[in-house]
Amino acid sequence: MNVEEEVERLKEEIKRLGKVQDDGSYKVTFGILFNDDRCANIFEALVGTLRAAKKRKVLTYDGELLLQGVHDNVEITLKPTPAAVAAATVATDAAVGS
Repeated sequence: MNVEEEVERLKEEIKRLGKVQDDGSYKVTFGILFNDDRCANIFEALVGTLRAAKKRKVLTYDGELLLQGVHDNVEITLKPTPAAVAAATVATDAAVGS
């Protein structure tokens, strides 16, 4: 699996494990991601895949290097896709117009 494929798989796993936010983004803590059996089987180097995704501006988190235990409560935010942003805007506009 190349880096681009791993980043795409990571996005899927964050959506599976995380909670969707009002803006269409997803949030999950590093501990939940790291300790998930499915993620452990998919990603040989989860931290490396997270860094690659952060470098590509697909997601954000505080710090550079995340370590198990020390950073279990660090929130990882998967940025919303343009389609999700548009849907959130339409939903907000509809709610305000009601």
